[in-house]
Amino acid sequence: MKKRTPTLKALAEKLDLSISTVSRALNDHPDISDVTKKRVNDLAHNLNYIPNIFAKGFRSHKSNIIGVIVPSITHYFTTTLIRGVLEEASLKGYRVIVSESNNDIDKQTEMLKTMIQFGVDGVLMSISKMTRDVSSILKVLNTLPLILFDKASDKIPCTQVVINETESAYNAVEHLVNIGKKRIAIIKETEYSYNSEKRFEGYLKALKEHNLPIDDKLIISVDDISLIQGKRMANVLLSLKKRPDAIFAITDTAAIGVIKTLKKFNIKIPEEIAVVGFSNSLNATIIEPMLTTIDQPGQKIGATAVKYLIEEINQPNVSLINKTVEIRSNLIIRDSTFKV
Repeated sequence: MKKRTPTLKALAEKLDLSISTVSRALNDHPDISDVTKKRVNDLAHNLNYIPNIFAKGFRSHKSNIIGVIVPSITHYFTTTLIRGVLEEASLKGYRVIVSESNNDIDKQTEMLKTMIQFGVDGVLMSISKMTRDVSSILKVLNTLPLILFDKASDKIPCTQVVINETESAYNAVEHLVNIGKKRIAIIKETEYSYNSEKRFEGYLKALKEHNLPIDDKLIISVDDISLIQGKRMANVLLSLKKRPDAIFAITDTAAIGVIKTLKKFNIKIPEEIAVVGFSNSLNATIIEPMLTTIDQPGQKIGATAVKYLIEEINQPNVSLINKTVEIRSNLIIRDSTFKV
């Protein structure tokens, strides 16, 4: 026999009450007597009645649900973002639906449509690095509040919560300059990645301000900023007639790949070549030497994004908000750049 979920109608029939009376009793409405409330709540408990939040949201035009879309939920940094979202949303009385696009544009668009179908009050989104056409996202902006966090875009006029990407990269490269490095390479993503381009801006700014030449051979772009590519691109840099004396990789994963290749060829780190990463992942302290890196406060980014989204949910008649909120990061100096 098929199991059935208890409904308001079923409760009302068993108690010989109207559906509206049962609903108000469950919501502790002052017009309903304490005796009736007890009868309703006792039966609801015995039948394990759980309110249908989607039906409730349809009636009230508010679901108290936030949708979250991220490229991947497997990355350590993404888990810290989501933790911040979940904790802050819970404090504010909101539930969260999390989905991943797998950096697939079609799936990203599908997830946006699904969030609207679920009746979420707003969406937090970290966009796919392959996002070129933003029309589907712009359409959502006309439907409900949407905030970009971590991976953002200058093409989308909404609130964006990110770290100070350019300044963070500048600080990382300036640190390398301060320890005496003059040929500083960068391993970044190919164009279109918001985070990568902002970090590249910081790299260029640091070189210019410290009067160091910009050598195109030291600028390496890859589609997949992974450990394997970090290893491969380190090999490319080592094959140069004039090797770099420092390598800045825009992710810890790639930086760890660099370290593995340098160790393979017995290159002293940081004396011969120093290495800096970005994100302060768990592996940054497991690799030997431990990795100097930019610490990204993922939980703070997630929590801040929720705060701004709820503000916009509660102000539905306010015109489109277009602002960037920057969360400060810190440079964590370890053995890959500086030995005491």
